[in-house]
Amino acid sequence: MRIAADLHIHSALSPCGDNDMTPNNIINMALLKGLDVIAVTDHNSAENVEAVLQCAKGKDIVVIPGMEIETREEIHVVCLFPDLETVLEMQHMVYEALPVLKNREDIFGKQLIMDSNDDIKGCVDRLLLTATGLGIEDVHKTAQDLGGVMIPAHVDRESYSILSNLGMIPEHLGLKYLEISGMCDFIKLAEKMPELKKYRFIRSSDAHVLGDIFERESFIEVDEKSVKCLLKQFREGT
Repeated sequence: MRIAADLHIHSALSPCGDNDMTPNNIINMALLKGLDVIAVTDHNSAENVEAVLQCAKGKDIVVIPGMEIETREEIHVVCLFPDLETVLEMQHMVYEALPVLKNREDIFGKQLIMDSNDDIKGCVDRLLLTATGLGIEDVHKTAQDLGGVMIPAHVDRESYSILSNLGMIPEHLGLKYLEISGMCDFIKLAEKMPELKKYRFIRSSDAHVLGDIFERESFIEVDEKSVKCLLKQFREGT
């Protein structure tokens, strides 16, 4: 089965996300664009995942609970989980490892927590747009222990990527999938770094505004359209 996916979308919880990135707007835009599977992956937080899951109920779309974590090495990684409970466990660990910095809304933007009616429940006061104290190995192991998966984000970019900050993909992590950004020329990337050819790639939007959510342009071959099947595939590299 060939499904259209966008597994890196930010809601209004991310300070850099547009305030129109509400749970209902994200789900409805994804449906309008014909997507089969999405993941809402806010910076260092999963406060809006529950609302997005509720908005998706009864609709022909699968939502994978997730978050985009910034590691101690200032590497962005997308972490995907089997359910709300496990993503919130990861969130607790991330919050404990975040520096105690207050968000400056006038500089970074609001960090809005919303319900399934798109009503604002509150704001996260701590700055989410910063590195945690968790190393990439810590994040990888914890995600796996919780039944999830860690995928290095936008590896083609010159900042906040595993390649820009480490210059390589650590072999001992056993990673199977890497994420590339929407405009990445994979052929040129592979020519520059031939060692990447052994990995599978996911192309994601990293959307911060509704219009940037992908159309049906990034596809994954799966046995079935389910969170369980996708996570198994990402872990095993099939």
